[in-house]
Amino acid sequence: MHFKNVEIFCDVVTRLSFSKAAEAHSVSQSAASQAVGALEKRLGTKLIDRSKRPFELTSAGQVYFNGCRKMLDSMRKLEDEVRQVEDKVVGRVRMAAIYSVGLLQMGAYVRRYEELYPEARLQVEYLHPDEVYARLLNDEADLGIVSFPKEGGEIGSIPWQEQEMILVVPPKHRLAENESIHISELNGEDYVAFTSELRIRRKLDRWLKDAKVSVHVIHEFDNTENIKRAVEIGSGVAILPEPTLRREVIAGLLCSVKLEDVNWFRPLGIVHKRHKTLSTAAEKLVELLHEDPETFSGNGTLSAENRLDVNGTKTESNGEKSTRHKSRRMTTGTR
Repeated sequence: MHFKNVEIFCDVVTRLSFSKAAEAHSVSQSAASQAVGALEKRLGTKLIDRSKRPFELTSAGQVYFNGCRKMLDSMRKLEDEVRQVEDKVVGRVRMAAIYSVGLLQMGAYVRRYEELYPEARLQVEYLHPDEVYARLLNDEADLGIVSFPKEGGEIGSIPWQEQEMILVVPPKHRLAENESIHISELNGEDYVAFTSELRIRRKLDRWLKDAKVSVHVIHEFDNTENIKRAVEIGSGVAILPEPTLRREVIAGLLCSVKLEDVNWFRPLGIVHKRHKTLSTAAEKLVELLHEDPETFSGNGTLSAENRLDVNGTKTESNGEKSTRHKSRRMTTGTR
């Protein structure tokens, strides 16, 4: 049996896509289809019913998929044990992260990981929080990054970052000139919120209620990118994690305003399946994520404006804080 074909088959099933599985294995879609076809020929039965959209596993395909997934997991554990004898970091690490932990934060870590462990293969996907947990529970991801992480049952969590929640407004908004405001000044504001099924929305609702602040929810979105676009066009204000706003604030598309009399932070955690042993390659990634990316040699991805400390909080040089607000006024009204 060709293990590469088995790996491709399992990825086709978990991703519900020949093209996505092909991309993950750096092969063509035709090659992915041929890999599954070779397994079907060997077994003398159809594993996938391609006549349906989306395609479905046949009964035989479901049995084969369940068995192959267990076999591949056992094989990877065995290979990892052998590599540990020679102190090698080899193998695939699959990470699923929420959308708001995007390339701006993860890019430096991914590049550094590839430099340190060239024989390992890191795959990062950005997903809805529920899908991150589903990938972990279905053994389709080794690690996940989520906000307000759940812990208990089959999920374990490792603390990662604490990100300050701040107000974001369009440049022409009445509050755009302020460096900070009292939370009470948000009373009655048109507001762009996260959708109600997200934990961050429930937290923000509770925080606003505790602060006796009432806002008028205009739009609801399940990701920070859509919220930022709605604020840009003047639909309302929003409260978002500070690191997710840097690109737009630097470009003059949005203005960030600190909330003086509250102490609101979004915790990010690295989640994993509790009783699943992490490979050495996955453990090395967890270790790397707890390092300050500014210490990475040759890291030109984080400029002074984008610098992160180890907790994910923006740092400023002595002169930056005094000029930050002045720069905001100069860019007011630009798009």
